[in-house]
Amino acid sequence: MLRTALRNVLAHKARLVMTALAVMLGVAFVSGTLVFGDTVAGAFRGASAKNLDGVAVAVQDNGTTAEPEAKPGAFETALDGKLVRRIAELPGAESVRPTVNGRATLAAKDGDPVNADADWHNLAVNYAPGKDGKDPLYPLTKGRAPASAGELALDAKTAEKAGYRIGDTVRFATDGPALTKKLVGLVSTDDPRVTAGGTLAVFDTATAQKLFTAPGFYDEITVGARPGTDESKLTADVRALLPEDGAATATSGQALAAQQSRDIAQSTGALTKALLVFAGIALFVGVFIIANTFTMLIAQRTREIALLRAVGASRKQVVRSVLIEAALLGLAASAAGFALGLGIASVLPPLLNAGGAGLPDGPLVISPGALVWSLVVGVVVTVFAAWLPSRKAARIAPVEAMSTVDAGPAPRGPQVRHGARAPPGGGGVPLLVYVAGLKKPAEVDLLTALFGAGLFLLGLIVLAPLLSRPFIALTGRLTERLYGVSGKLAKENALRNPRRTAATASALMIGLCLITGLTVAAQSADRAVAAEATTGLAADYRISNSAYRGIDKDAADKVARVPGVSVAAPVASAMGQTPGGYLHLTGADPGTLGKVTDLRFTSGSLTDVGPGKVALSQELAQERGLAVGDTFKAELGGRFVDGAREGATEKTFTVVGVFEKNRTVEEALGSLGDVLPYAMDKRLDEVLVKADGGAASSSLDGKIRDALGNSPLLKVQDRDQIVAQETGAVGTVLNMMYGLLGMAVLIAVLGVVNTLAMSVFERTREIGMLRAIGLDRAGIRQMVRLESVIICLFGAALGIGSGIFLAWLNSGVAGGGLPAYETVLPWLRLGLFVVLALVVGVLAAIWPARRAARMDVLGAVHSA
Repeated sequence: MLRTALRNVLAHKARLVMTALAVMLGVAFVSGTLVFGDTVAGAFRGASAKNLDGVAVAVQDNGTTAEPEAKPGAFETALDGKLVRRIAELPGAESVRPTVNGRATLAAKDGDPVNADADWHNLAVNYAPGKDGKDPLYPLTKGRAPASAGELALDAKTAEKAGYRIGDTVRFATDGPALTKKLVGLVSTDDPRVTAGGTLAVFDTATAQKLFTAPGFYDEITVGARPGTDESKLTADVRALLPEDGAATATSGQALAAQQSRDIAQSTGALTKALLVFAGIALFVGVFIIANTFTMLIAQRTREIALLRAVGASRKQVVRSVLIEAALLGLAASAAGFALGLGIASVLPPLLNAGGAGLPDGPLVISPGALVWSLVVGVVVTVFAAWLPSRKAARIAPVEAMSTVDAGPAPRGPQVRHGARAPPGGGGVPLLVYVAGLKKPAEVDLLTALFGAGLFLLGLIVLAPLLSRPFIALTGRLTERLYGVSGKLAKENALRNPRRTAATASALMIGLCLITGLTVAAQSADRAVAAEATTGLAADYRISNSAYRGIDKDAADKVARVPGVSVAAPVASAMGQTPGGYLHLTGADPGTLGKVTDLRFTSGSLTDVGPGKVALSQELAQERGLAVGDTFKAELGGRFVDGAREGATEKTFTVVGVFEKNRTVEEALGSLGDVLPYAMDKRLDEVLVKADGGAASSSLDGKIRDALGNSPLLKVQDRDQIVAQETGAVGTVLNMMYGLLGMAVLIAVLGVVNTLAMSVFERTREIGMLRAIGLDRAGIRQMVRLESVIICLFGAALGIGSGIFLAWLNSGVAGGGLPAYETVLPWLRLGLFVVLALVVGVLAAIWPARRAARMDVLGAVHSA
């Protein structure tokens, strides 16, 4: 039976091409994802290892974080020059490198900010030369190191990205107004945050301390050990020198590397798992193609299998033969898919980096696990899909050995049984209805919704053969009226085996269902986000800091003096602690705020807000049981030490109004004088601007920037830009989903081609008879093409319809916390999906139609 299985694979290799392609593409998705994940993790680990090379102990100030953070004004840390000298005197310490970390957003030479929306990747450090006068962490590649307050160096890639050359004046910002320094050198770095697309600015130590800490203070100290030194003992010796209040922490280089490795594995693992979900969808679609192929092959080999049974082959041997055939096919296709996956893994990082992913460079990492899993997944999926057809093969009786190869029409009985099996799948609908009724779905309810959607799709797949009859009959009337005999034959061919037609259409249905559901949900969310982004906002501009560090408290006064500005309203915020929980308190001048916002009060009014008097949102008032006239106490300012707030100021507020929540004022509104002293660094969150005439213009935009120092951190947005910022992520994610689900649609197209090609072979004699009685080649091509279009339209109808239904039913999950969320049907895109199905039907039929039309008439009539 092994020889029989091998012979069958070789004998039918042309008919198995499309199936092999489906398996290959699905496995390529899996292998590419696994190799991509290993490659990205390896690149991050390699960059981190180089960055930690020679580091035996790392000392960090607990008042800062491991990530660099710009700190306005003097900021004394627990790490000072005295501690650096004491660590350098330890017997095991060979080198000590004190580091100042910060963030600096550069303006490119053309004036545009570099990485303005990814400020955490805009690193700034001090140049710390060793005994040889060079900094091993940032070796110079050109020019010299910065040596005075008016100089800086840049990473070579950063300089290239921003368009700077040595000698140019570089404009940048660390917190407030723009600063300028002369570029005197270029350095290289292995820091993964920089190699992954970030920027790096290097200053002399005194300048870096003035910008980010305070003179004589550092964020971090790295210690190199002498040869033969016990790293654990050196770490303990360093810890003994640190302040006893726990203001600083010493970590061994090995522990730091292990922690970074765990963090990298966790972050890259999440991306890999997300991609594997889409790979699983592609393989699931491939199951329909594989099952269809083996079902048709077995139907074509009825006489052969019956003869095997007649000469003594048992049912188990027949099943085993078909499964071995499937395993051989799966193994060969999986091997090819793994090779293709290597290509996918190699092009994914550049593609993602082009979209701003910021992945570091690194060699392709091919682990044995990726190879083994790819082959196992491909073989298991292929064998699983062939299992039911193999059982059907085993039931072929020896007396069928003399029957004809032509396939007769499928009986109607099984379709009814399909309908009887559908209710278990339909059980997903109650789950979806339950989730749809939830206003704030939790993560567990999201999983319930996904499970319910899966059950619903399974039920639809089971019902598809039953649904195919009325749909094809209806569509067939149109094709018959438009194309005559060819249209009628196409309809009859599609109806001949509803189970096969449904399986082929179901593969396309799954892809279109997911794409449609995502499109409807994304468009609805996009519309809701756009509506909420400007709800209650009457301003023409919003001025803020792209790094969320606030803007100077006198910014509103400067903007108000700009010609063309009618109103400039400053807005600040502070977090407070009340007996009922935390409170987000927004501060503004009621007089100017009323001109740039449209706050809707249900009781009280904006003019009632003043010193000691606040207005609350409806949600907060209801949650805390407060109404107009009530008073409450709140602790503002201070800081948390060991979980307790210290240094806070207690203030008593009177509730004077209740308003509808919006994006400008979310929970509570007080006077600017009550809030600004307790805001972070006593800075404004934003300034809302009303232009003369109520219209934004590029000239006014430039004037506002100039008035505020034109810092690269400055963000001046009109209403359209605010909406674009809020909704931009939705479009990016949707386009990425289209790309990932495109593989499933491509595999579904291969399934249509495969079904038509094998169906043409089944009907060889029938096509010969049609040619003999006068149907020309053009009619044959048209017949096959129309059959393909009917199948694809059926898949599109199921897919688009079910996608809309699932998106509507899961609107509570898709809308999340968006009160304005309503299901919106993007008719243009839905129409494009229908056109896509028509195009798929026409393209998928090209090769089968040509093959059918070129058949020799006499040879086809006499085929057995």
